[in-house]
Amino acid sequence: MAQRIRLRYTKRGRLRFTSHRDFQRAFERALRRAEVPMAYSAGFTPHPKVSYANAAPTGTGSEAEYLEIALTEPRDPHTLRELLNESLPDGLDITDAVEARTSGLADRLTASVWELRLDGVAPAEAERAAAAFRAAGTVEVQRRTKNGMRTFDARPAVVSLDVLAPEALASAADRPTDRPCAILRLVVRHATPAVRPDDVLSGLRAVADLAPPVPAAVTRLAQGLFDDETGTVTDPLAPDREAATAAPADRHPHQGEAAPAAAATAPVPEGPA
Repeated sequence: MAQRIRLRYTKRGRLRFTSHRDFQRAFERALRRAEVPMAYSAGFTPHPKVSYANAAPTGTGSEAEYLEIALTEPRDPHTLRELLNESLPDGLDITDAVEARTSGLADRLTASVWELRLDGVAPAEAERAAAAFRAAGTVEVQRRTKNGMRTFDARPAVVSLDVLAPEALASAADRPTDRPCAILRLVVRHATPAVRPDDVLSGLRAVADLAPPVPAAVTRLAQGLFDDETGTVTDPLAPDREAATAAPADRHPHQGEAAPAAAATAPVPEGPA
């Protein structure tokens, strides 16, 4: 194995309903079309060496999904990102690519920032429910699993739950119209059992009887390590960029200039995708 590349990708628009298995198939087709020199597993049915980390549930959008690929020949990450985007459908977009120079990408995905758009819910009603959730010592919710209904406490994993003002949203298209609409910003730790946005919505219904008339539009805005001092979710690819800056430049025949370094904190857009 000559090189490992870590990619950040999105699930936008109607592509949020793409299952993880469907994304895997689309991504592997893009790898073949882009003629990426993939490393393969051993055995009777070899598969491209692709490691997926903490994929978002089907039906939710995301600006911050991550995976890692293993190559048999080195490639420039920026060029590789452009080639893959030419072969992926709109909505599944590679937004960042770095050479893996550190270990433990999955270990750096310990928290997520989510945005929940609640059409038909007034912001004041959402704020009342969010305040009740924050004040609760425990928020028991139920989730159906393959072994039946499971009850667990969703409160400890929730770091923050806030209602955004309409003027805080990124674009006019995202802002509520004359119809009631509340936007929630949620930061949740990746705990066991995993607490998902729909669990928090169940918790809001349990503690404050909040029941949106239509399903919430949910988007993951960021995921990475949670910084207790700043209260932010940091960019999980930042250590690889820092390692690349500190190390002498690799002189691979297929590599050009490295992609520009990005900020150490994961970008958090001000509105759902």
